Amino acid sequence: MKLEPMPLFWLALTLVAYAFSRWIYQRTGRYLLSPLILAPLLLFAVAVPLHTAYAEYSSNTHWLMLVLGPVTVAFAIPIWQQRQLLLMHWPALLLGMLVGSAASIGSSFWLAKGLSLDTSVTMSLVPRSITTPFAMPLAHDLGGVPELTAVFVMFTGVFGALLGGVLLKWLPLRSALARGALFGVGAHGAGVSRAREVGGEEGSVAGLVMVLTGLLNLFAAPLLSALL
Repeated sequence: MKLEPMPLFWLALTLVAYAFSRWIYQRTGRYLLSPLILAPLLLFAVAVPLHTAYAEYSSNTHWLMLVLGPVTVAFAIPIWQQRQLLLMHWPALLLGMLVGSAASIGSSFWLAKGLSLDTSVTMSLVPRSITTPFAMPLAHDLGGVPELTAVFVMFTGVFGALLGGVLLKWLPLRSALARGALFGVGAHGAGVSRAREVGGEEGSVAGLVMVLTGLLNLFAAPLLSALL
């Protein structure tokens, strides 16, 4: 089998950009230099002069999507590890996930309608507040474009994590459960990383809520398809 040079180039560049941005972030601790922000910027800086469209980049690095399967299965681990927390606080967690998901889906849908976006873009935007392994299949079920959803998820995570840090200073959230849930529902993976910087318990809660919110939205996909 002949190996094409461009897929190998973008594959290697993606890995290098991620490793470099992770190294920078570990040394500086500045969120704006985290891999979620710096790595895409580095790739964008190379893609523009090469006139590489996102669809071409996505096609060249499609193998990255293959790891989403094992990642999804691995999400069972934090649920098992935090089973006691889940049993103790499941009513509050469930209510928070329902309200947060409804607010995210509703705001995304009506914003897209207000901007007169077409159906495929609208349905790609709807799952933006859940983590990528759940958001992409949900977008597919709703008639959206999974690759476009992945971009929306990234932007939501980055800005959600930044905004979450600001909200913690203004909202009277004293418990680790509330602070962790804020990040887990609103900013998925990026929020979990940010919550861990706030505290260990906040990070655990954020990870648990992120996974459960993703599962909740996946199970609600038939209902969402009917409503939207």
